Amino acid sequence: MLSTTRTRAALTAIAVVAATLLASCETPPPPPPVVAAPPAPPPITLSSSIVEKASAFRGYMQRAGAIGATFENGEQIQSSLKIAVAYEPKRFLSGATAYAAVLALQDPTYVASVRAFAADPTQRQQVINQIISDPAYAVGFKGSDTAAGLIIDTLGADGLKVYTAGKAVKQAAYDVQRSKWSTLPVLDRDGRLAYAKTMSATPGLADSADIAVLQQASSGAVPLVITPRSAPPPYKPLVIRGLAVAALAALGYAGDDKLTLIDAVMAEPASAMCLNMAKLNLYQCLAVAKPHYEDVFCLGQHILIDTGMCVIKASGAEMPYEPPPPPRAIPVKESISAGGAGRNSKKAKAAAAKPAAKKG
Repeated sequence: MLSTTRTRAALTAIAVVAATLLASCETPPPPPPVVAAPPAPPPITLSSSIVEKASAFRGYMQRAGAIGATFENGEQIQSSLKIAVAYEPKRFLSGATAYAAVLALQDPTYVASVRAFAADPTQRQQVINQIISDPAYAVGFKGSDTAAGLIIDTLGADGLKVYTAGKAVKQAAYDVQRSKWSTLPVLDRDGRLAYAKTMSATPGLADSADIAVLQQASSGAVPLVITPRSAPPPYKPLVIRGLAVAALAALGYAGDDKLTLIDAVMAEPASAMCLNMAKLNLYQCLAVAKPHYEDVFCLGQHILIDTGMCVIKASGAEMPYEPPPPPRAIPVKESISAGGAGRNSKKAKAAAAKPAAKKG
């Protein structure tokens, strides 16, 4: 009996050792699969060149809107002219659209709704392609109404400041004629016309401090302090293209390496016609202007008023009210027999000298 028990114990021990050896020889189970985290969406990116254009536009509007209407000599007039003529229409309009994009990026709802499509690379690229092929696609994002309101209100207000300054300067062209110096001829008339044409073909420069402000604003680091307002569609092309560039920036697709593509999205030839016409009218005005007060008129009407109105129209803001001209007094013509106009004409005199026909 004892022998049997010992035998069983030995066999059990051998079985345990064998099982252990077999287990050690087996292939261990594979580790659980590692789930890779999805790639982080690209950051909001707006080309430094686009920001510079926006800053150059904003700087011009601030300088032009600050031009005063008090002139004491011809030098002051020429100084104001040099400030006001300094923009190239195509670049100026591109700057307005770039500034519109920066403004749209100040709307957190709009940016967040666009960024929701940035996480998935495939979906992100699909949205990018849609915006590039049709900038109006950007109007479909949530918050586009308030982002558009920021653009319309800001650009409209800037345009109105320039327009209002122009109205005051235009009135000064009449008021200043009381001063004898204003009736004297402008010196170097050809030179100042040539200067206006040169500066109208030269892209405006941006201020480095303002560039830094707009760069921080476009990335969301330090937003501009502006209050959004809902503006329902339809929108002007400049507003639509500004929204489109902002959407591409929110998707991380508007950096320096995409500048050529972004410039194409911003192109708006229809709005450029207004600015080109303003410049043409300015050249014609300066070409015939001789005394100083006529230069004041050219400055007020064909630079400040016309440029301000172009910006207001392009933004879709409400145009300033212009009262209708007073009705012209139409003289009442009296008959010749009553001594009215024409009584001294040859036909009238002949008719008067002819004896009246006798009644039968």
